Formats: sequence, structure tokens, C-alpha cells
Amino acid sequence: MMRKSESRSRAGAYASSAGAMLLLAACLGIEVAHAQAIMRTPTINIPSRTPTISPNVAARAMSVDRGPRVVPAPHISARLAPTTVLPYAHYSPNLYPSCSAPYRDADGECLGQPNASGDGSGKSGKKSTGKGRDNNPPAAIGSRSFAGEFVAEIDGALSGAEADELARRHGLTRVASENVPLIGATVGLFRITDGRSSETVRREFAADSSVRSLQPNFRYLLQDQKPAVPTEGDPAQYALSKLRLPQAHTLAHGTNVTVAVIDSGIDSRHPELANSIADVFDALGGGEAPHLHGTGIAGAIVAHAKLMGSAPEARIIAIRAFGGTTGSAESSSYVILRSLNYAAEHGAQIVNMSFAGPKDPVIERAIAATAARGLVLIAAAGNAGAKSPPLYPAANPNVIAVSATDQQDRLFTASNRGNYIALAAPGVDIFLPAPDGKYQITSGTSFSAAYVSGVAALLLERNYALKPEALRMTLAKTARDLGSPGRDDLYGDGEADAFAAVTAVPTDGTTPVASASGTTKREDADKRRDDPGVRAIVQPSLSSVDDKSAVSQADRPAAR
Repeated sequence: MMRKSESRSRAGAYASSAGAMLLLAACLGIEVAHAQAIMRTPTINIPSRTPTISPNVAARAMSVDRGPRVVPAPHISARLAPTTVLPYAHYSPNLYPSCSAPYRDADGECLGQPNASGDGSGKSGKKSTGKGRDNNPPAAIGSRSFAGEFVAEIDGALSGAEADELARRHGLTRVASENVPLIGATVGLFRITDGRSSETVRREFAADSSVRSLQPNFRYLLQDQKPAVPTEGDPAQYALSKLRLPQAHTLAHGTNVTVAVIDSGIDSRHPELANSIADVFDALGGGEAPHLHGTGIAGAIVAHAKLMGSAPEARIIAIRAFGGTTGSAESSSYVILRSLNYAAEHGAQIVNMSFAGPKDPVIERAIAATAARGLVLIAAAGNAGAKSPPLYPAANPNVIAVSATDQQDRLFTASNRGNYIALAAPGVDIFLPAPDGKYQITSGTSFSAAYVSGVAALLLERNYALKPEALRMTLAKTARDLGSPGRDDLYGDGEADAFAAVTAVPTDGTTPVASASGTTKREDADKRRDDPGVRAIVQPSLSSVDDKSAVSQADRPAAR
């Protein structure tokens, strides 16, 4: 934990850096807004698709003429035509207060605790050390699920009318249900309508022979966090040099690799994203306007006009799972499940998940099934800080969890820590596109994860036969070590190095050698490989028919 004197010194440094950055922004014609506001379009004197690198590494940057882009025409999917399943989506702070005992079920799961304002969030004085998944079981959270809602796996032979009758017998309304090929189950979203307590309804509903498993409809939040005054921002995209992307782009650009972005709405008409959105699926319904977060995430991956993403030639499947037009939007278990199913069924090779929430049995099951199909899963570590318990899906053993660093390679203050962190990447004051042709400076582990998703696309272009575990190992072995020597709970194996990783991947389909000339990894990095640091693919399961009401079975820490 940072000493107070060090904190005051760093705060002073931030203040001076902020002044310098604002002066730089003024020179470039960028109007920097506070908090969630969008800035007007800056005027940047950068040739189209040529990155500008920070002065200290400018001599190593390379500009490459990649020729015309060849990308399939955008295809908007009308399949499934969903009804709005989360009509009341609203903005929530990135907080997960604990849930007191009277509102927990027999397995410790929180069923929704009203506070004085009646918003369903509870408070507790219980502290967490935040040392990682093995040391801290996920806390039971009052605001982490939607009050009075359940996600249930039901008998797939039931018709719609029979499913409605099943719900009515238990004082519920069937909001939506559908077959989910990804997990081979029919899953429905149900809501209490008769005013009874969640625990009473849960026990009765779980006992019905037509219900295979039952859980709360958990809440997920996007992982962006903006400072009141931008600090150390760099409109010249310092992330490019930190990740050695210009060098990596001499070898690969993500061509013909498809990345599913499960996020808020993306502005597909933004010049930075032109011809990059290959498919669109609205898992929420309702057709809201594009959102800051989703547009920024897509930009970190495929920007290719005034800015440059980590994989500018990759294709994006834009999946809207988070509601809201400004600020932090939220989603739920049911919507995330639909989104993962769509990504797996429509050709995604990489899934970017820049959101976080509690451990969720149905999503754990879906992620295991997605990984089993050979998709690469990458998630934001979370912005809940040093004392947070592990957040999901990042803490799932099948997922590459990414923490955030700033321009000085320091850990983002709000970034989660833990032994589940795989890598770090720039995530503080990142210059990205915003809706309506505008730009934003933003921070969060969300954007670190997006950069790594793009780097993964470079590796897959280099070798389409690369398996997820080999890709993860390549990223880990070529990362630039930060912090204490070797793997740690802040940076994982270190900051991603796109050039070293791409160089380490052979193009002939043979087993990759996870080392490369030019890597900046420390010599002692190989020693920690004796104790496997790469998490194995684990198949969690929902509670069985014999114990349908228990959610705790998928809540046990996965073996590493």
C-alpha cells in the first residue's frame, strides 16, 4: 500500500502533469471535458493511419503502408429479434457493497438487500484484503443482482405457454426465454410479481421438476473510470510505444480475425471504425444511441484514421449488452449469456469483455463452453481497487485478466489486484474515439483489455492454428516485467509486448516457441514456469437436478 507521503508526492506530480497535458491539448485544438462529457472533435496534424509516437521512443517507430483495406461489407443481423429484457437499465457506480446476513441464502448468496433509499444496495463493514482468488472468496453483494429476478435453466420441452404457466404457478412472470446452444440448455429470465420474498420464491421454484437450475440475475458494470481532471494524458497515444505496436504492425494487423466486443453501443459510422464492424447484435433490444464506452473499446482495437488501434485490420462483432446512452451502463446474467452465445455461434475468434461483476454460475458455464470451442477470452481485471475481492469474468481461469498501467508504467490506482491477473496494458488517459465523430480521453482496465484483445488478433493472423493456451503462454513469456521481479498480483506476467509476441509466433502452424529476440522480459522469468502460472481450462457446472437450489457449487475457487 502506498505511503501517505508518496501519495502526496504522486498527487503533486499528477497535478503538474495535468497542467502540461491540458496545455498540449489546447495546442492541438482539443477541448477536454470533465467526467463523462464528450469532447468536440480535435484537430490533429497526423497523416491518416500513421501513428505518432512519444518522443522518447520516436526513433524506433515505423510507419508502414499497408495498402487498401479489404473487409467484408457490414452485415446487420436480424436474427432472434429480441424483446427488451432489461428495460430499466440505469447508471450505477462501480461499487459492490457487502450484503448483511439476513439477506443471504443458505449458500451465502445475496438475494438483494434494500437500503435506506430502497435501491437494493447493502452495506457492511467487513473488509477484504484483495490478495486474489485463492485468499478471498467472493463477497456476497447486495447490489450485485437485480432484485426479484432469477435466471433459470428450464425443461427444453416446454412450450412458451407452458413456460408461462410454470412461472404463474410460482408467482413469477417469464420475461424472456430461449434455447442457448452454447451450453445446450433452455434458459429463461423470470421476475417475481406477487410481492413475496426472493428466498421464499427461490426455494419453491427450484423444487419444481421443470426447473433444472436457478440463480439470481447478477449485475455487470463496465470498467471505465474517468478522473475529475485528466492527468498525464497523451493525445499522441503513448500506448502504441508501450506495447511496441508500430513494430508489430510490420508483421501483422489483425487481418481476417474476428473480435466480438460485448459492451455498450458502438458508433459504427465513426471514421476510426469505418469498414471494421462486420456484424451487429443487440442483446438488449430497444435500439439506444451509440455509447462512449463501447465506441472507445472498439477504437482501442481497430482505430485506423487519426488514431491507431492494436489490430487495425481486425473485424468487430458489435454486441450491445449494456444499456444507457451516457455514463456507466449495466447488464445482467441473462443478457451476458445471450451475448456469449451469439459470439460463439457467429464466428468470433476472440471475445473482449470489458466489464465486471460477481461470480455467476451460468456465466461461468458459458465461458467454459466458449473456451472449449477454442475462442480466446479477454477481460478487464476491474476498477474496484486493492481491497476488492476478485471480479468476474476476469477471475475465471479460462479468461486472460488484464490490469491497467499509466504512462510511467505504474499500476492504475483503481485497478484490481490478485493472483488471477495475467497481464497489464496501458489504461490511464487513453485517447480514443467517441460517438458522433468525436474523441475522448478515458481511463480504466476496460481499455487495457481491449488493447490486449487486439494484440491477440495480431497473433492469430500470424498463425490461425494457435490455440488459446498457447496464445496465453506466448503473451506471458514475451511480456515486459514490471514491479517486483517475476509474476505478481499487480501486473501478472508484465506489460504486453506486441512485437515480441508476434515475433515469437511461427507462421507455419507448428507449435509456437514462447520466446523472441527483442523481448524485454527479465532473465528470471523462466524460473516461475516450474509452477504453472497459466490457468487450465476448467468446466464449471450449474447445480444439479438433485440440488437445484444450490448456487455455491460453481462458487468454489477454480484449480490453477
